[in-house]
Parts: sequence; C-alpha cells; structure tokens
Amino acid sequence: MELSAGYKNTEVGIIPEDWEVKRISEISPLQRGFDLPNRDLQRGDYPVVYSNGIMNHHNKFQVKAPGIVTGRSGTIGKINYIEEDFWPHNTTLWVTDFNNNYPKYIYYLLHKIKIERFATGSGVPTLNRNYVHDFRVALPCLTEQIAVANALSETDALINNLEKLIAKKRNIKQGAMQMLLTPRKTWEVKKLGEIADITKLAGFEYSNYFNSYNDGGEIIVVRGINITHNRMDLTDVKYIPRTTSNFLQRSKLKKNDLVFAYVGTIGPIFLIDENDKYHLGPNTSKITSRSELYPLFLFHYFTSELIKKEIIDNTSIGAQPSLSMSKIRSFKIILPPLTEQISIATILSDMDKEITALEAKLEKYRKVKLGMMQNLLTGKIRLI
Repeated sequence: MELSAGYKNTEVGIIPEDWEVKRISEISPLQRGFDLPNRDLQRGDYPVVYSNGIMNHHNKFQVKAPGIVTGRSGTIGKINYIEEDFWPHNTTLWVTDFNNNYPKYIYYLLHKIKIERFATGSGVPTLNRNYVHDFRVALPCLTEQIAVANALSETDALINNLEKLIAKKRNIKQGAMQMLLTPRKTWEVKKLGEIADITKLAGFEYSNYFNSYNDGGEIIVVRGINITHNRMDLTDVKYIPRTTSNFLQRSKLKKNDLVFAYVGTIGPIFLIDENDKYHLGPNTSKITSRSELYPLFLFHYFTSELIKKEIIDNTSIGAQPSLSMSKIRSFKIILPPLTEQISIATILSDMDKEITALEAKLEKYRKVKLGMMQNLLTGKIRLI
C-alpha cells in the first residue's frame, strides 16, 4: 500500500513521520498503590483512589497531582485522571513519571489502548503491569500532545455538561411526577385487575418459544432482561418467525399494551408503541388497559414510587423473586378520572421526550469523541 506523504509504516501501523514508537514503560511507568487499612483512614481533604474511583478522603497524600490511576485488581479498565494531590490505594496502579509527556494526553492514550486487555486471572482479575509496560504506542511531540488533549477535553466538557443536564431533567421529572400523582378527592382506589386484563405465557407457549427462537425472525420477543430503564434494549433480543406469532394469538402484543417483568428483576415496564412488532416473552406479563384506564397514565404510574410498595408487599422470595398473576391483579391503583389521566400522562411524556432527545445528543457526542480519539491519537488527523 502506498503511503501518504509525511507518514511512515511502523510496528504499530502507519503514523506521522515525526512521531516515535515507544513502550508504555518509557512514557508512563506504572506502580502499585499504597496500603491504607480502614482503621488507619483519617478523614481529610485528599482523595483516596481505589480500583473503581475515589471512594474516600484521607488527611495525607502520597502523590502530587496531576496523576493517573487505574485498577490493579477487582475493577479493571477504569482510568482516573486526578487533579489534586492524592493517595492511590493498593488495589490500583498509578503513573509514577510522565517523562516530559503531557499527563492528560497519556490519560486519553491509556483509554484508547483498552488497558483491561492486560488483565490476568479467572477469579479476581488482576492487571499485569509488565504486559502493559511492554505495549508499544505511537507518540507525538509535546506540543501536539497538548493540542490533542485540549480538543478531547473540550469534548469531555460537553459530555459532562449534558450528563449533568440529563440528571437535572430527571430530578425535575421525578418532582413533577410526585406532585401530579398526589391523590385528590375525585380519585378512586381500584385493583389493577378491575381496570386492565393481565396475562402471561401458558405452558404450551413456553414450549413453542424455546423451539422457535430465531435470529432471523421478524417478531421481537420481549423478555424481562430486555427491558432497561423502561425501554427495549435491543442488544440481546430473541426473535420468532411471524408464523409462530400468528399461532400464539393470546400473547401477541398490540400498541398500548404494557409488558411488566414479574420474575427476577421485578418492576421494569415497557409500553408497546407499534402493532405486530413485539411478542410477549418469558418472565413478563401483558397488561391491556380497559376503557376507563389510559395506557400511558398506567405506564407513568408504574415508574413512580406509588407502585413500589405494592410490588414489595406482594413479591414472593424463592430461588428468585417473583409475582403471581393474582398478586399483580390485586395491585391497588389510585385512579384519577380519564381526562385527568390523559393530562398527567401528556405532561410526563413531554418531559420524557425532552430527556430522550438529550440522551440521543449525548450518545452522538460520545461517538464523536471515540472517532476523535481514533483519529487524533493515531495521527490520522493532525492539529499542528
């Protein structure tokens, strides 16, 4: 392959001609942290950095800032950039010398090489620093390191601000939900089974599912493990052919049905948004609202604190927590008139849409950052 002008072929790939190939040991050697038993911990201002981050503060420090700390045992792959004098715990490795390199650049570089690949051991994984030290990377001059680190830091700042805004919006929604769902005199207490139909898979349907899962199927099977944050997580879904879905009519899901996880992790709920796209799966129940119940209101009700007591009081603890259909039908729902249900659901859904839009923006920024790291830390794009 013909090289572009200004680039050279090396053992780590094609890099700019003025970059060098060096071992991690030459640019940011790692050392095990320091013992600090809980009995010796004295509350103070200096962060104590464990394998999964800052978990305590001590009245003494071992390392001057800035610093980089990563997990040595237990949590592997989390890399912390520390901007104040700190105490790296003995469950960590810390960079002892940046050798005239820019610390924040080294932080992003260690992220890019996916340091967790050097973990050893099957029980409690341990990061082998010797393997890390021997790994070779391409390194630009200090001026370019600073330019790259500053560009990535600006992207991180955008991401952090978005994360804070999303957290704020979620808190605002929780407050609004608590206010909107505070019972009023015109509200009635109803059992869920009085205002909705609740079904689950029958035995013969289980058998058909296990024989019909098909990665090439058209209909998504909604299992309890697929519902994350009351949405469908499509990273590990199962499918069934449309012919099987047509056969299992009783368990087909239609728009505005709710799917409620009742075994294992109890409580996640998902509102079906499209006909003939989903099918009820194992460990989930279908809730179909009757005329006096607005489905979207019930969805928000199930994401509120009001339903938690009902779930806790009715859950059976065995090999794994579970709810029977009769218990779900007995849930007490404090129900407003239909018009009020619609108004409440509309307000909360509008807030959800705003949060979802921000989450999509956040995901976009995260992807942009990954692309920037790939291009800037390999020299494919130059900033000087």
